[in-house]
Amino acid sequence: MQRTLNVFGFLIVAALVCAGCSSHAQTAAPPSQPAAARPRSTASLSILSPEPGAVVPGPKVTVRLALRGARVVPQTSTHLSPDKGHIHLSVDGRVISMLYGLDQVIEVTPGVHILTAEFVAQDHFPFQPRVVKTLTFTVR
Repeated sequence: MQRTLNVFGFLIVAALVCAGCSSHAQTAAPPSQPAAARPRSTASLSILSPEPGAVVPGPKVTVRLALRGARVVPQTSTHLSPDKGHIHLSVDGRVISMLYGLDQVIEVTPGVHILTAEFVAQDHFPFQPRVVKTLTFTVR
């Protein structure tokens, strides 16, 4: 009897939740307007160091980048230019630095890591298409 009541109670709660979902879907706000188009950059970015697949001593690793067709500037601005921006550096999907240059020493634990460098606009949002390079390296 107790099990029947528990199952019956669960079904009532589930029905109420589903009814709430469908009524919410009918009264939900209309989708927002699409975001403004992002600018296209004139830049090309390369990771010079570490090299793809490299095994490097740690815990400090020197990251060296090359940027062509654009320059890194320290100012943040909403007046976007296709040839000015910043570098965002990520390790294993986590942003670790917002560079205003092309070289940096990072600290990384032993193991395999994914390094991503992205040249972003002066407002710190990506260009479209994105100017990004990714590689895998190992720290021993």
